[in-house]
Amino acid sequence: MSENVIYTVKEVAKLLHSSPNYIYLLIEKGYLPALKLGSYKILKASLDKFLIENEGNDLSDINNIKKISSFKNEGIDS
Repeated sequence: MSENVIYTVKEVAKLLHSSPNYIYLLIEKGYLPALKLGSYKILKASLDKFLIENEGNDLSDINNIKKISSFKNEGIDS
């Protein structure tokens, strides 16, 4: 069983149910570390750290990151 230790932007986008453009924005803003080997690559460890550090945050607006305070906008009562 071989586990990927490096992902492409497209793979990360698929894992996060997001778009590649959003992943590029996270990289550009410095939130998600990456390296360039022809194209951008993200280490699994960097992705794991990003997810842990941002758990509980609303990243919908990358220029205005805030804590999630309510799920009412998602149709879920808290």
